[in-house]
Amino acid sequence: WYEREHKGLGVPFPPVNERFERLEKKTLRLVAQYADACNLFATGPDEVRHKLDVLARHCDDVGRDPAEIQNTMLGNGNPLDDVDAFIADMAAYRELGITLVEIMPFSDDPITLVSRLGDEVVPRLAEL
Repeated sequence: WYEREHKGLGVPFPPVNERFERLEKKTLRLVAQYADACNLFATGPDEVRHKLDVLARHCDDVGRDPAEIQNTMLGNGNPLDDVDAFIADMAAYRELGITLVEIMPFSDDPITLVSRLGDEVVPRLAEL
């Protein structure tokens, strides 16, 4: 996903759609067989539920308990735009079994960003 890394290694960096098309149908199968964690995109509770159901079926196919896999997620947007809505969204994902949410930096001032997330968002997430 990191274009700079691709360029540094001299590896072609195709558009995101092409990269996901290469893995989309295989990724959850590979997670079921080999991974300790499954990191999904925050594309909405219904889609995340669907992907976790697919993962569970793949786990059944390889004889693995899906509970052995930590379900994580890459959040999207700026949680500080509407903290209440973000917390509500995260509560829905928590109900699906998401145990960790990663937030991509979206600010030119990462120190203030992290400070505000720590003050305004993290304590409320901990309550979930």
